Amino acid sequence: MVLFNYLLVCLIFGTTFLAVKIGVDAAAPPFLSAGLRFFIAGTILFAWMALRKKASLSLLFRKEMLITGAGLTFGTFATLYWGEQFVPSGNAAILSATGPMMVLVIQMLFLRQKPSVRSLIGCIVGFLGVILLILPSITFSASIWLLLGSIAIVVGELSYSCGILYSKKVSKQFSKVSPIALNAAQMMYGGLLLLILSMLTESWSMSAFHSAGAIGSLIYLIVVGSMIGHSLFYWLVSKTNPVFASTWLYVSPIIALSIGVLFYDEGITWMTVLGALTIIAGTVLVNLDDLRSLFTRSKKDKLQEAKPLPS
Repeated sequence: MVLFNYLLVCLIFGTTFLAVKIGVDAAAPPFLSAGLRFFIAGTILFAWMALRKKASLSLLFRKEMLITGAGLTFGTFATLYWGEQFVPSGNAAILSATGPMMVLVIQMLFLRQKPSVRSLIGCIVGFLGVILLILPSITFSASIWLLLGSIAIVVGELSYSCGILYSKKVSKQFSKVSPIALNAAQMMYGGLLLLILSMLTESWSMSAFHSAGAIGSLIYLIVVGSMIGHSLFYWLVSKTNPVFASTWLYVSPIIALSIGVLFYDEGITWMTVLGALTIIAGTVLVNLDDLRSLFTRSKKDKLQEAKPLPS
């Protein structure tokens, strides 16, 4: 189940960079778009969980939900949406791939956790693979806005890394609460903070969402990207560890490449193939211990199921 959900998260999140780009290119206000996406998705999910008696309104009054929403949703996506006004979606995917590396660095410097040498090498290899994958299609200019947008996305990944580590602590603290309910609550808070930021910095005009690109992007990101993708991601964090869950950032450029080849007649070169193989190698290195434990657990479960019941 973990491996299946991990692959599904990779598939979903691999399309979200392009969906965000389509929305901001259609002139939808970035903070408003992000705020509506997460607040609507979080509210629908939380209401659904509450109706099923799997979420209590008291959860919304916990400071942990606000802090998680500020790190995972607000800090990450305020910068991503703003940055993608100036940064191509491929570049954004590369910059976002710094997330797992930051997680390991924060664990090492501030949490006194010593990562394995293999994990560190895997993160570096995976990041190099992302660069190789996207490099043939990247052109750099001297635009100051491209530089500022890139810096903003990297700062957002720092927020993401802090948020993902904190969310692991929260998931243990609220171990009896569904991960979907926890995710819904943090998305509501993150979305609300984004809407407040939008009110302070943007001119609200719903006419921006009249275009097919803007409304289509918003609906896709609400339903598929947030309600499904982020719930599965939060579940992965609670069942595994922050580094394992974060390595979808290495796989997402491969998904983007496949979509381009299949639907937009984009070419493929030896460098992109090399990049894809390097990403896979890096992901395997980072998650080798977790993958081994998953396969070992799966074999044990099968053996237990095969044992005859005592008469």
